[in-house]
Amino acid sequence: MSQFIDKRGQGAQKSVVNRQRFIKRFKTQIKKAVNDAINQRGITDVAKGEKISIPAKDLLEPRFTPGQGGVVERVLPGNDIYQTGDTINRQPHSEQHGIGEASNEGEGIDPFVFDLNREEFLEIFFEDLELPDLVKKELGKFTDWQTKRAGVIKSGTPTNINIIRSMRQAVGRRLSLGGSLKKELSKLEEDETVNTQRIAIIKHKLSKIPFIDTMDLRYNHFTKVQTPITQAVMFCLMDVSGSMDEIKKEIAKRFFILLYLFLHKNYQHIELVFIRHHTAAKEVDEQEFFYSRETGGTVVSSALELLAALMEQRYPSVNWNIYVAQASDGDNWNADSPYCQQLLSEKILPFIQYFSYVEIMPRHHQSLWECYQHLGQTFKNFASQTIYNVNEIYSVFRELFKRKTL
Repeated sequence: MSQFIDKRGQGAQKSVVNRQRFIKRFKTQIKKAVNDAINQRGITDVAKGEKISIPAKDLLEPRFTPGQGGVVERVLPGNDIYQTGDTINRQPHSEQHGIGEASNEGEGIDPFVFDLNREEFLEIFFEDLELPDLVKKELGKFTDWQTKRAGVIKSGTPTNINIIRSMRQAVGRRLSLGGSLKKELSKLEEDETVNTQRIAIIKHKLSKIPFIDTMDLRYNHFTKVQTPITQAVMFCLMDVSGSMDEIKKEIAKRFFILLYLFLHKNYQHIELVFIRHHTAAKEVDEQEFFYSRETGGTVVSSALELLAALMEQRYPSVNWNIYVAQASDGDNWNADSPYCQQLLSEKILPFIQYFSYVEIMPRHHQSLWECYQHLGQTFKNFASQTIYNVNEIYSVFRELFKRKTL
């Protein structure tokens, strides 16, 4: 049996196959190191590769070593001290000491440092995440390969034989080859004076015409075509009011950048709509969403009204999988929070796949959070989480978009 070994080099003469095997073998340790490393990143380096360390103890292979006591006979070449039958005390095993521990005995191994490139880093971090409840819609941009019938052909596999077409070809061949002979035979059999030898010759020729021949066989032909299966849009709503100080905006931006990377890594044609709001909301481009310095008061319903209008005008739920991610510190005009609850329950949540709300603390929860909690009890496609500091961004993100197990 032939075997193909991939010897393509990567980096400093590293084997791609060995690299993939190493990542697969130490997936647990690498994943933990990736999660720890990403907590220390800023906005500009979220998507970069990473140099991670794997503890030496996780790289050690299991092995058998002699225990205390026992009798072992060995031959030591060049020995001029011991005689056969001498008893030698076994040296006690010294404890291993790692880096940073002063000791006059023992030895240790430095942690193994491994470089992950950008693609490997994002692949490991996003591998068990997904958009919840992504269902099929008409006229989609996400394409899939579907096998369809494409007529018949003269060659193929036995399992694809088209019996009807093959029999039709066989009948036509037999008619073309034996039609004239059958007419002649019919006339000869009606004429009693004809020589019977000619009749026997014709019957012999007709018997040699096969019922079905290889040339008659026809096979079903199949081809793969691209078919649209679904399309999706993600609305990103960010509160930029005066209560959102720089620390809170930094957390919100990190969350949305992580969402942006996740969507572009896992979904090729998903559309993104960015909405910033204070007392008024407006649709903006990516650059303005992340870097604009505009601020003001807080009326959350302005963003939800704009969201509902865009859904009705450009993204009807009949054809689109609609997702929403909202980040806010929860500060809102008290009279506006019940209206937000009404907008969500009547015009938004019944028509979308998933709504994720992130409240950035450390302020205490206010009326907006309480209204949203009521929605979470009524609608299964609504989820809310709280972020207290930068280190919680990634754990909250994974919780909101974790892959559902069947």
